Amino acid sequence: MNISDAAERSGLPAKTIRYYEEVGLVTPERGGNGYRRFSERDVHDLTFLGRSRALGFGLGECRALLALWRDDARASAEVKRIATDHLAGIEARIADLRAMQETLRDLVNRCAGDDRPDCPILHSLQTSRPER
Repeated sequence: MNISDAAERSGLPAKTIRYYEEVGLVTPERGGNGYRRFSERDVHDLTFLGRSRALGFGLGECRALLALWRDDARASAEVKRIATDHLAGIEARIADLRAMQETLRDLVNRCAGDDRPDCPILHSLQTSRPER
């Protein structure tokens, strides 16, 4: 099948598929005319990659997960380790976002938002650490 068919079946844009080929995540065959020919396995791999990326896995993690998926002798412990590490990163980012949210909420609440020039938000942005 051609790239348009593979895109439709995998749910990925053709541009993304070309990128995945460029970085070596998929390697479709090439016909005599140079056009890509995607197999059912390629479409499966593209779908797998799309779902992995939707969960926020990076390209390196996707590469490792795809290799593990292809390996019938894989150890699920390695898959779990990758997913656990990724989850820990997500949880750390959420904690950082919550701290940012709380700091910004406090600054917004302390800003009068009137015609006077004094503004805790601007003062906080000029200092190395937000005031509390």
